[in-house]
Amino acid sequence: MAKRIIRKVAVIGSGIMGSGIACHFANIGVDVLLLDIVPRELNDKEKAKGLTLEHKVVRNRMVNDSLKAALKSKPSPIYSQAFAKRITTGNLEDDIAKVKDVDWIIEVVVERLDIKQQVFENLEKHRTPGTLITSNTSGIPIQFMNEGRSEDFQKHFCGTHFFNPARYLKLFEIIPGPNTDQDVLDFLNNYGEQYLGKTSVVAKDTPAFIGNRIGIFSIMSLFHAVKEMGLTVEEVDKLTGPVIGRPKSATFRTVDVVGLDTLVHVANGIAQNCKDDERKELFALPSFINTMMENKWLGSKTGQGFYKKTKNAEGKTEILSLDLDTLEYRANKRAKFATLELTKTIDNVADRFKVLVGGKDKAGEFYRKSFAHLFAYVQNRIPEITDELYKIDDAMKAGFGWQHGPFQIWDAIGVEKGIELMKAEGLEAASWVTEMIASGSTSFYSVNEGATHFYDIPSKTQTKVPGQDAFIILDNIRKQTEVFKNSGVSLQDLGDGILNLEFRSKMNTIGGDVLAGLNTAIDIAEKDFAGLVIGNQGANFSVGANIGMIFMMAVDQEYDELNMAIKYFQDTMMRMRYSAIPTISAAHGMTLGGGCELSLHADKVVAAAESYIGLVEFGVGVIPGGGGSKEMALRASDTFQKGDVELNVLQEHFLTIGMAKVSTSAYEAFDTGILQKGKDIVVVNKDRQIATAKAHAKIMADAGYTQPVKRNDVLVLGKQALGMFLVGTDSMEASHYISEHDKKIANKLAYVMAGGDLSEPTRVSEQYLLDLEREAFLSLTTERKTLERIEHMLKRGKPLRN
Repeated sequence: MAKRIIRKVAVIGSGIMGSGIACHFANIGVDVLLLDIVPRELNDKEKAKGLTLEHKVVRNRMVNDSLKAALKSKPSPIYSQAFAKRITTGNLEDDIAKVKDVDWIIEVVVERLDIKQQVFENLEKHRTPGTLITSNTSGIPIQFMNEGRSEDFQKHFCGTHFFNPARYLKLFEIIPGPNTDQDVLDFLNNYGEQYLGKTSVVAKDTPAFIGNRIGIFSIMSLFHAVKEMGLTVEEVDKLTGPVIGRPKSATFRTVDVVGLDTLVHVANGIAQNCKDDERKELFALPSFINTMMENKWLGSKTGQGFYKKTKNAEGKTEILSLDLDTLEYRANKRAKFATLELTKTIDNVADRFKVLVGGKDKAGEFYRKSFAHLFAYVQNRIPEITDELYKIDDAMKAGFGWQHGPFQIWDAIGVEKGIELMKAEGLEAASWVTEMIASGSTSFYSVNEGATHFYDIPSKTQTKVPGQDAFIILDNIRKQTEVFKNSGVSLQDLGDGILNLEFRSKMNTIGGDVLAGLNTAIDIAEKDFAGLVIGNQGANFSVGANIGMIFMMAVDQEYDELNMAIKYFQDTMMRMRYSAIPTISAAHGMTLGGGCELSLHADKVVAAAESYIGLVEFGVGVIPGGGGSKEMALRASDTFQKGDVELNVLQEHFLTIGMAKVSTSAYEAFDTGILQKGKDIVVVNKDRQIATAKAHAKIMADAGYTQPVKRNDVLVLGKQALGMFLVGTDSMEASHYISEHDKKIANKLAYVMAGGDLSEPTRVSEQYLLDLEREAFLSLTTERKTLERIEHMLKRGKPLRN
């Protein structure tokens, strides 16, 4: 296969999906040409300015307005607003000839076959032979779209279905046409994984492909069951959310966000085009859905759907829920089930499924019924939509945010138990499932030598899931490679002399057991290994140090113990920085407070693109006490030496802490000074993160890593900086921007980052700053307002982060 490089792409169609795709290519450093149609009439603003249809600003209005709206949307489709400069806009009349210079053309126009065919006919006049050309259709058969096109077009054409929003949802379905070259499919499969950070799934050219076929069935099945079982929308969302490893938006809130009309469009397409589907009756719309469509209750886009945001008599925002019997909105009802209470102590979601289907209440009945119908449906989609069962699981996890796919859930319940649930609903196991059991395979998946295997139906054997060589899956290797563990951590040997320290505490919070584990890991690594990665594959790297214990010490006025606890945290961070082996932080998700401080002290951060990193201690009334305040002063000092204006640079680093800035992506963390250009790197595909971190640890070790010399050269500005900060906080309090207590916290931070009230700029040691930091932290824990903030968070059930 000839080498193919993607330097520039053209995205045709700038709607929500098209602009989102354009932004994600810009995210990964690719130049984008974004084109849309020319308006046929002037709007009022254009008329007032005396413009005509020939003015460029009018001709590019559609594309520019769409992209502008996308860049303002929340959550943002782009890692950094600066990356938007990589997108050039134009229109399909004046600029279509520019597609000759791109490496990949992606069509994202309206879901109508006739319009798509017109667009392809026009594009082929300008497209350079050999250029990739794909459609982001969500269901139109690929075979129909390339009819009448040239041989070269058809060889390089297929479907590439991104899920919305393109930045956040990982599923990338690749749907071959009848004449698509295998080389093209192989390239796109790898490009999706390695560069776009997606889970690539090659699907068959069947209605709705894989993700939407199963996902829409699951939702439509619930729509029919909800009335039959007498469940409320709140109850269904409680049952189908995080408790089973699915997003907080669960079912009905998700439909509100996506739009009921979008769901209905796909469901109608499946109903019309899947005549042989044994469950086609479930794709027929229930009466309450028809009524909602007629009333334009489509969800967030129309202001109401299954939920409605309103204001009560006191002017407070209130969320109302739709009563599916009366179709009137009513106050939200709290959903509670005894079966769910039984799972509260089970952290591993996979371990909950057996408990859930064994429930004696309505929740247990719901799970038995819904899982039975899901299992029956997915088993019968093989080989219709795919030949390999793992692709269905991959699609549901990556496209719908499920933590476990249908076959993984079935495994967790037990294959034979799943068949029993189906039989209770009058459903039969597929012949290939009974053959699997007869062949001696008792599960759809197994783990062998650290790799996941799946049951391959044609060969009737457990076969390695392809594409794993670039991944390290901690769940697969933990038992075999564990070197050390305690109640908070597990230390694994990744091979090649590199260890990985995985936090195993609740929400990966950092407490005494985690700190002890980190110290032990460094001891072991220095004795027998070459490098250490600190990484995990949970939802978040770490939400920080749980300060519940600190709160109790402060309340009991146990200040000596509190001083020792904070010093232990600081000493552990410095132990990591000045160890004899390279340390790599694999930050991802929420990396807050203490989790951020740990990353600040690593030799290198290999951050997932979706990392939300920040020092958030101000929120609970303290300053960073685990070396974070010291580190931002040190980093400001290092920048001074490059000739920048010293006070301004120090102020920027001060505000990073004082405003509790949290990056909305790893790239934004470079702007706040948390990540450092030229040292830290970003990985778009989180599945590759641990393997990439391991590789960097090995490179540093092989290059002859030398233990760093402790710093005694941190330049602090003393009274010059302290005076500036104190004037600023006085002004902000006088203007009512901050409270008296906020001013007190800010002044404590100012004292640390200025290096105290030294009479002139002075070079000091890191330990000098750490002592100031610890003293300031401890003094703030004696403040009544600080304790009230922490207590308030405790009562609200919020995770305490430091």
